[in-house]
Amino acid sequence: MSMFSTGVLVLTSPLHILPLRLAPVLSSAAQIVERTLYVHLHPGLNLGTGTPARPVFIPPVVDLPTIISRLYSNAADVCGHLDVRVLLTHFRAQPGMPQTGSCAASNPFPSPQILTHSPEVVLTDFAVQDPGQSSLVSQCLQKYAGHCYVCTPGLSSVILHPQLEEVKSEDEKQKDTVREEPIETYGDVVVGGTFDRLHGAHRTLLNICSLLANRRFMVGVCDQELLKNKVLKELIEPYGQRVQRLQEFLNDVKPSLHYEIVPLSDPFGPSVSDPQLQCIVVSEETRRGGEAVNRKRVENGLPELVLYEIPLIKDIHHTEIEEEKISSSSLRSRLLGTLLVPPTPRPGLSQVPYVIGLTGGSGSGKSSVARRMEALGAVRIDADQLGHETYLPGRAAYHKILQEFGTDILNEDETINRRALGRKVFGNKERLKALTDIVWPEIALLVKERVQCAKEEGKSVCVLDAAVLLEAEWTDMVHEVWVAIIPEEEAVRRIVSVMVRVRRMR
Repeated sequence: MSMFSTGVLVLTSPLHILPLRLAPVLSSAAQIVERTLYVHLHPGLNLGTGTPARPVFIPPVVDLPTIISRLYSNAADVCGHLDVRVLLTHFRAQPGMPQTGSCAASNPFPSPQILTHSPEVVLTDFAVQDPGQSSLVSQCLQKYAGHCYVCTPGLSSVILHPQLEEVKSEDEKQKDTVREEPIETYGDVVVGGTFDRLHGAHRTLLNICSLLANRRFMVGVCDQELLKNKVLKELIEPYGQRVQRLQEFLNDVKPSLHYEIVPLSDPFGPSVSDPQLQCIVVSEETRRGGEAVNRKRVENGLPELVLYEIPLIKDIHHTEIEEEKISSSSLRSRLLGTLLVPPTPRPGLSQVPYVIGLTGGSGSGKSSVARRMEALGAVRIDADQLGHETYLPGRAAYHKILQEFGTDILNEDETINRRALGRKVFGNKERLKALTDIVWPEIALLVKERVQCAKEEGKSVCVLDAAVLLEAEWTDMVHEVWVAIIPEEEAVRRIVSVMVRVRRMR
């Protein structure tokens, strides 16, 4: 079977059967699509009539959010490598359905939607009763997909035949468990979050919000102060990148909505001041935050928002030290020890030895990492130690420092008193820069000498342990950069502990 980068999966199983079939169907689709899988829900669609099926607006029902949640949960379990996006263009509240705010249900079905990634294949779970009917079903499927979305010319089609025998006996039991009464929708819906590296829980939340909204969907994205206490905050994607991914995902999911993405520097943002908002979507753990929003709105003379709660999605892959739910914190922790960005080619550097630049703040553990690598055979180059060497009498930096800062920084033995020098540069950016402009280039020369010695000794790897690697712009001397990070409170605890030990030794 050929592999395709992007595909659309048209799910035709009735809602009461679909939850049981999601895992095997998604697993089958993952063997054909390798990057982006758009999921188009059309329960009851008949592709075997011989008449090309045309898209129609489908009324959203009460249990559709549960189906969406189950779909993303199953996707995380069986095809985690795929970028799965549930499309909601054809779900519209109909006249007479419970709704608050404006609705465009009376409009005809829109022109084919342009997706971010053009589909190359359309797949379906439609059950073909007669093998001879497959060609007809494939043709109908291709035309249906073409009516709904702008697809790659020569779109391929695949009828999935997942192993469904084990769920057939359960189908009848499910008939009475799905509620198909209309769901209440709202003109303006709001939600807030960090939205770092969009995962299944984020996608569930965003899809359900888009389903509930008829006109506008406001998304508050945590930034600045709200990121300070996040686990591994250093690995959180930049605000602009998170917003860009949100916009792309939401425009695919339901382009008819007006999306308003705003930065959050406090827990409330516009949710407590916008009079048009009607509903806020929360999870089990953020419900208290939603209640706090309503208290603020009442204080501001605004009506309370409807709190629509969705369940958390469990992460079956979580470890003992990770949260049970799918979370960005767990995903960031799994990034530790991996290259976030491929190394930049360094044609001017010899490939042997391979030089790793290791940096990090005080107390981050970078020196422990460097010593571990040294134990594994790498040559450790300690930039701090080399910095001390540059201050020695006879070194080029020694004479430049005396010319710049005067001879009153000398000890009786003509060595530089670093405490006296420190008093001259501490708190003075210009004087500090004058010092680093002298010392850093000299350290760089010593680093290159150590690397050359390692090469002559036949060593294959060097690790440059340097807290100022980035500030000194030494990245042109290394093939890749590693950063040691640690929670700020733990770093402070370590530094204080070291200072206490030093005082006791004195």
